[in-house]
Parts: sequence; C-alpha cells; structure tokens
Amino acid sequence: MSEKPGRYQRSTNGLVGALIVTLLAIGTFVVLRSVSRTDVEVEPEPVDFAAAAEAARGAGFDVVAPPSLPDGWRATTVELVQTDPARWGLGILTDDDTFVGLRQDAASVSDLVEVNIDEDAVEGEPLEIESAIGDTWQTWSDEGGDTGYSIGYDDQNVLVYGSASPEQLQELIGLLER
Repeated sequence: MSEKPGRYQRSTNGLVGALIVTLLAIGTFVVLRSVSRTDVEVEPEPVDFAAAAEAARGAGFDVVAPPSLPDGWRATTVELVQTDPARWGLGILTDDDTFVGLRQDAASVSDLVEVNIDEDAVEGEPLEIESAIGDTWQTWSDEGGDTGYSIGYDDQNVLVYGSASPEQLQELIGLLER
C-alpha cells in the first residue's frame, strides 16, 4: 500500500478569506498612516534671478528683468537658453503665493500665449502700461482666470502672465529693465 502525502485543501472560501484579511491589513495601515502623518509644506527655494540676468547680459543676450522684486515676492525658477534663438524666463511667487511668469522668446506671441496661458486664450484690448521696454501691451485671458500681457521687443516677444492679479502682473511690467 502506497501512502500519499496529505495535500493542502484549496477552496474558494479560503481564497476569499485570505483576500479579506489582506485588504483589512492594508486598510488599517492606510488609516494609521493618514492619522499619524502631518502635511509637509514644501517652500520652493528662491533663486538669484538678478545674477542670471546679469550673466545673460554679459554674454550679449539683452534680457528684460526687474532689478528686484516687490517685498514678499520670490523668484523660484530661472530659464536661460543661450542657443540660437535664445530665450529667457522667470517663475515668481507673489507675497500671496500666486504665480507670475516672464518669458522672452523669439517664438510668436500666439505660441507663447498657447503654451503659457491657454490654447483658447482670448485676446483683449491693448493696454497702456509704462515700462522700459514699451508702453502698449496686448492683453490675454483664459476661462481659468489666468491673465497675460505681451509686447514685441527687438526681434523677440515678451510675455508676462500668471494667476496673480492683473495689478500684480502690471506691477512687474513696470519694474522691467533692459
């Protein structure tokens, strides 16, 4: 007589039971983790945009930038591409943490607006804003509340845009220097 070793009895009920135990363990972990975790606020590090602007100017690229930012504002990103065509950009957070962007690029205004504001941004009436690079700025807006202002400068276009208020965007425009 040959003896066969005992086999583990597999059943659907056993599989369902094991699945329920696993899901309960995962659920317990998620609940405990959400109760014990504190929300971590990550503040973007400010960047020295003025030094980048001076370096670009020293290399022969006539960038537009403010000499400094209003109190509480901080530049968080700088983009400088010196290949032909060169382009320049700043990302800024205002004192109320709304976004202001600055782009200077050889791309068409419509391309800059499509990429930085919205594909369906609406062109508004030109607006007189006194600045060192020009006084008649084209206005742009989208349904999401973003606003932008563009102007031709030398052989490039400049776009100031963002979720910040129009007054804040216009304040930055007034600070721009060559």
